[in-house]
Amino acid sequence: MPADVPACARTLAVLEVFAREKRELSVSDVARFLDLADSSCSDLLHTMMKAGYVVRTAKTRRFYPTGKLYSIALDISRNDPLYMASMEMVELLSEKTGESAFCAVLDDGAVKVLATAEGKHHLRYVLRTGERIALHASALGKAVLGSLDDEEMRRQLRLKPLRKVTPETIVDPNVLEENVKGQRERGWYSVQEEGNDGVLAFGIPLQIGDAKVALSIAGPVERMRKNQEAYLNEMKQIAAASNAEKTA
Repeated sequence: MPADVPACARTLAVLEVFAREKRELSVSDVARFLDLADSSCSDLLHTMMKAGYVVRTAKTRRFYPTGKLYSIALDISRNDPLYMASMEMVELLSEKTGESAFCAVLDDGAVKVLATAEGKHHLRYVLRTGERIALHASALGKAVLGSLDDEEMRRQLRLKPLRKVTPETIVDPNVLEENVKGQRERGWYSVQEEGNDGVLAFGIPLQIGDAKVALSIAGPVERMRKNQEAYLNEMKQIAAASNAEKTA
């Protein structure tokens, strides 16, 4: 039977600590969180620093992860069928509309961005691949919620408090459920200034394999309203083509 490698487990535990704490940490901080000796953590962090996975700040002499792990994970994910299908859709949608396009998947009370394609306009909305955004304040989130049965939608909306992001954000779960159900009937979802001031986004749900995902575009309210019908038609066509490919 394969044996555990303690050094490997500790390295992963260090990364998990940084992910949880979301701040620079000293050797003593990490040692305390992992219940290890300072000397052991010092050796581990310096090894990770030599490999390029953490940096040490000049002023505080504390450590923080670099983007190397993210870059490696992104390279790996590019061969994931879910990522490839998502990337194909957002690139096509952005090309057809000129707007920023996104695809995201349900992720425990939020949606995680799978793929993005920036629009061509100087004034455009931007999200990062891997970013987690609120279910209740995004077209991506509402589209995914609308694809769930009512019981699961209710559960997802109560996994964490709904934060007031803008004056337009709906934070009452009961009101939000009715809002999503109403939009479900028309087959597409929108949020206007509920997640960001001055931004209007459209979203539609679809399924890739077993994953419930959403396709969305976002931009300034005036431009999105002006092109709403054309944008929604493009989104529906791309989603329909994707669903047809998956069932072919």
